[in-house]
Amino acid sequence: MKDSDNFFEKVYQVARKIPFGRVTSYGAIGAYLGAAKSARMVGWAMNNSHTQKEEVPAHRVVNKKGLLTGKHHFDGTNLMQQLLENEGIVVIDNQIQELDKVYWNPSEEL
Repeated sequence: MKDSDNFFEKVYQVARKIPFGRVTSYGAIGAYLGAAKSARMVGWAMNNSHTQKEEVPAHRVVNKKGLLTGKHHFDGTNLMQQLLENEGIVVIDNQIQELDKVYWNPSEEL
């Protein structure tokens, strides 16, 4: 097993803990795992999350400004937004509204 595989699994474990109706950022997951500058690698893990047996709620991981930067990795043009809206999160122009109210920080919550 490569180190990146192990890192990806740790990312998935954190992502699975994001509560319904909440979101976090790539960087927050990386910081929680002790890899502060690894937001891009967390993004790669999210992009690969569809290969996991146990579901990973990748739609709940956005960039630090609340932008749906990973939306092009979901089937269908608006699937990521639809999944978030199904959880009560308001998205306008690919941006989560009132991010501070729905933001979940694993370093504080876990």
